Amino acid sequence: MEAFWISLGVIFVAELGDKSQLMAMTFATRFKTWPVLAGITIATTVVHLLSVAVGGLIGDALPTTAISVVAGLAFLGFAAWTLRGDELTEDEAQKAKRTTRNALIAVTVAFFLSELGDKTMLATITLATQHGWVGTWIGSTVGMVVADALAIVVGRLMGRHLPEKIIRYGAAGAFAVFGIALLVEPFL
Repeated sequence: MEAFWISLGVIFVAELGDKSQLMAMTFATRFKTWPVLAGITIATTVVHLLSVAVGGLIGDALPTTAISVVAGLAFLGFAAWTLRGDELTEDEAQKAKRTTRNALIAVTVAFFLSELGDKTMLATITLATQHGWVGTWIGSTVGMVVADALAIVVGRLMGRHLPEKIIRYGAAGAFAVFGIALLVEPFL
């Protein structure tokens, strides 16, 4: 359960203001909510399963102290990445707005491709090096889907009046706290 809750929290925060969250908002303006959420869930489930597999292999091969230091540095990197911001390019926004016969397939493919190499995938790999793969997989998947569902709801209610700076600074601060805690943990 610890892996589930940690992964849920970390990935939820990582997804705030992320490019894929912006895609979720864009898809929600074009398609019904349920196919968008289903596509996000399918893509996230597959990407995060691959992530925990990679993280599990790395976690088994490296000593615990090395993993903590690398994970701490990775989370500090995620904090910097989050501060830099993540924007949807015009081309990506146009792809998300296109009408397709099957919204579920469009959303699933778009999310799968956008998540490959994304900070949430890398964060899931990092978490899987230290926690159980099942809890990390389910927690990271739920965290991302909940964050994207929230983006869809808030986006529909508030339009473009979202406080992006506050969300970005809050997420970056949370990553920095996780990073520092991981760096300090092996030395306590």
